[in-house]
Amino acid sequence: MSATALPATFEPTGAWEPCSDRSLERDDPLAGTGGFGARWLLVEIDGAWGAHAFFQSRLDPAIGRALVRRAEGAGMRTVAIRRYGRRADERRSQRRWRWAVADARTGLESVRWGVVEDPAELLDIPLDGTAGTASDRPVVLVCTHARHDQCCAVRGRPVAKALAGAFPEETWESSHLGGDRFAATMIVLPHGLYYGRVPTADAVAIIDRYLQGELVDQYYRGRSSLSNVTQAAESFGRSRSGDARIGAFTPLREERTAQGGWRVDLGHGGDIVTVTMHERMSAPLLSTCAATRPASVREFALESISRRPAGTTGG
Repeated sequence: MSATALPATFEPTGAWEPCSDRSLERDDPLAGTGGFGARWLLVEIDGAWGAHAFFQSRLDPAIGRALVRRAEGAGMRTVAIRRYGRRADERRSQRRWRWAVADARTGLESVRWGVVEDPAELLDIPLDGTAGTASDRPVVLVCTHARHDQCCAVRGRPVAKALAGAFPEETWESSHLGGDRFAATMIVLPHGLYYGRVPTADAVAIIDRYLQGELVDQYYRGRSSLSNVTQAAESFGRSRSGDARIGAFTPLREERTAQGGWRVDLGHGGDIVTVTMHERMSAPLLSTCAATRPASVREFALESISRRPAGTTGG
């Protein structure tokens, strides 16, 4: 295909539209779209962020690159964070650099916070979860990374404002989380619960439900410590059962079927729930505001759900 040719299934509207508007019009499915992140390193970087917050910000880019390399080498995702609504002079006067290590793996959920006065000291933080002070409060990250995608800022900032008003200590603006077309996007750590298309009016209720041990299926994309396949299967299982408890489903097995689809076994209430799905590629689409070439994205479609008592043989 030439650089200017578009697939036959792609129909330009003749006018630019925000990627989140296009996604909503297409009704792109949310299930199974959360990016993988079993463990996370959060670093407070005040002020403006460029397209990559760790390389284009107040943080020395050499330190930023070394920090990202070190975290990725430890199997961690890095995210820049900042408080909502601070004045420009307050941001410029940053003298302390808060950081957090969050573990989103099932049964190991934890958050530990620390602070350094020299950003170079960030390179010495132990990443094994032994440093810092443990916290039992959630960390709510709302993507407002305008230089990465303007939808994240336009839709994310009102959500961040609402959450900061209700949960000022728990709420942070964040750099890119993935899934720009689902803005406003956010993740709740340590459980790693991704949400998309979060309306400002419902944002506080989502965190209220989280504090009660439940998630809100309407906006739920998946859990960051699970594969996209298992995320989708869990979402289908939740929709069928109506069980909103965060820990209601336990992933047991994920395998390809003979037909090239997926079979996922989930533990639920003493039973095994088996979800079978097929995988498909969407029609070509522009998944971000900056995208100029349409591309297909991965989606999952439910085939069947069955339930049997644990200990019995499946079909």
